[in-house]
Amino acid sequence: MSNNNHRRFYESNIALAGLCQAAALVKQIARTNEFDQQALATSLNSIAITNSENTEQVFGDISYLALGYQTLLDQLSNQSTNKDVEVTRYIANLLSIERKLSANKKTMAALGERISNIQRQQQHLEITNTQMLSNLASIYTDVISPVSRKIQVAGDPEILKRPDNQNRVRAALLAGIRAAVLWRQLGGKRRHILFSRQQIVASAQNTLNNINTPN
Repeated sequence: MSNNNHRRFYESNIALAGLCQAAALVKQIARTNEFDQQALATSLNSIAITNSENTEQVFGDISYLALGYQTLLDQLSNQSTNKDVEVTRYIANLLSIERKLSANKKTMAALGERISNIQRQQQHLEITNTQMLSNLASIYTDVISPVSRKIQVAGDPEILKRPDNQNRVRAALLAGIRAAVLWRQLGGKRRHILFSRQQIVASAQNTLNNINTPN
């Protein structure tokens, strides 16, 4: 693999980890209400970063994707005993929605316009602010939902009936769509998950080791 191809493969895996992180957060929020707040902020911030020099910049710092990389390994590694059918379903659904979304230029334009609004609002509010969560959730409801079948989120009814958690779940799903779009832009394809699984796992494990090794 040439240096350019190696770099592109590494960056596509960053986006895939971002997708896995969003899916894992949806489950955390919906089932336990005890979610990784730094991971959520990282995923939500990535939605509004549309001009970056590299994929790391989309997520701010690679260490903030530790949950995503661990989830990726849990789902894809042959040695894993932590495969999660629910998380797999969310990932598959998000990839399916991304394909429909990317094929719809009108919807993509509307999405871009709404994200521009979020970028302006970020000058005044933190991404995890209640109002920002509501704004992100409304983008998912208004722009994403009409072009695809609704994702059925499993969880604790008491947790999911709270408006703030409903907004967090929808915002996390929007972050997952963002990561899926980025992954495809970097050359990611579903068949790669099947046929390049070992290389993806090795790259993810190496990155996670670097994250977990103190400087």
